[in-house]
Amino acid sequence: MRWKEWLDNWSMSGLKINAGFLEMEWEPRDRDRDAAWELYVELLTRITTQHLQPEHGDEKTALDSVHALFALTRETLKRQGRHCEVFAKIAIVVLNQIVRPFTAKWHKESLAGAFDDAARCQEFRDELSELQRQLREYTKMLADIANVEDLTTLETD
Repeated sequence: MRWKEWLDNWSMSGLKINAGFLEMEWEPRDRDRDAAWELYVELLTRITTQHLQPEHGDEKTALDSVHALFALTRETLKRQGRHCEVFAKIAIVVLNQIVRPFTAKWHKESLAGAFDDAARCQEFRDELSELQRQLREYTKMLADIANVEDLTTLETD
């Protein structure tokens, strides 16, 4: 299978990725599987994929949890080493193209006091909901790389 076909399976074909890369074979190794498992567990157990009830949680804590994905991914990449290239290629693209725009916007907004305004808090939650949808797809991709049963939809809202 080629990368393009694999990304299409997960509705991630909209990511901006070099065309030559998309034609490469998709062949995860054990290190890729280990790295994918590590991040899969983190994503599955955070607000990144779990519904945030309107009466629960707070926006700053949710933003911090999403932002923590950068450090978690970096640590996973360093721990697994340079032999987890398949994981690295998808993890870096997801961080830079899906997570970073959200965290960059809302970090600036939070510093400007956005979380003191109920309407802005609702806007954040609406955008978080869309991010969660995308990250649930990413979580499913990680389960596939890790070669484990996907538990993303184990629980219902």
